[in-house]
Amino acid sequence: MVTPHTGFAYLDEPGTVLAFAHRGGAYHPEIEGLENTLAAFRHAVALGYGYLETDVHVTSDGVLLAFHDSVLDRVTDRRGEIAALTLAQVREALVAGREAVPTLAELFDAFPAARFNIDLKSEGAVAALAEFVAARGAWDRVLVGSFSRARTGRFRALTGGRVPTSATPLEIVAFRLLPSARLAAWVTRRRFAAFQVPHHRSRLRIVTPGFVRRAHAAGRHVHVWTIDDADEMRALLDRGVDGIFTDRTDILRDVLTERGQWTTSGGT
Repeated sequence: MVTPHTGFAYLDEPGTVLAFAHRGGAYHPEIEGLENTLAAFRHAVALGYGYLETDVHVTSDGVLLAFHDSVLDRVTDRRGEIAALTLAQVREALVAGREAVPTLAELFDAFPAARFNIDLKSEGAVAALAEFVAARGAWDRVLVGSFSRARTGRFRALTGGRVPTSATPLEIVAFRLLPSARLAAWVTRRRFAAFQVPHHRSRLRIVTPGFVRRAHAAGRHVHVWTIDDADEMRALLDRGVDGIFTDRTDILRDVLTERGQWTTSGGT
């Protein structure tokens, strides 16, 4: 596989398929229920994952948390909206009754060699994440995206293009439907480094061979989420995708190993 050159160190690992541990590998049998916890990410790193996917919200006192939902209710033993709680109040909650909600700083400190794919889940997290990356000089350790065009645009502006970002939904549609890669690149002004997309959306298959070729011709990666089936992984890899997000870190590692494409990254 020939990976496109994006100009970002985060992505430009020649010939390497990027294996992303989604929320730390949320459905691996050994850690199911512990998504986005230090325990989950330690487990992924022990398997050899160096690309860790997480989400960020910000507390009422301005601390970035690695947490998917806007409220604690689904995965912890407490209730409440993160944006309305202080870090001290969030610390009272336990994921699956045993693990604290980690701050983004704790993840960066625990896994200094890891790279993070970060989904901006709230408006308040945008400036906080831009400041965090700048303060740590972590330009090459993060790729940032969001379903929100406004959040993505604001983050790009705050970081001056130094951090790779994923395409917004509108940018994805442009590349999927416009008649040429050159026109799509012009329309989107080449503001992103990677497409991070589902394999399918309803009946529409997004990650077609043509889509991958067009993305590569424009110098963009294609990363697919969230794939937990071995046969689907193989089909996407045959199509030439550059990265796969998975909740089943064991399955993706096995598939890449059997194909001679597994690269142990380590995260410590």
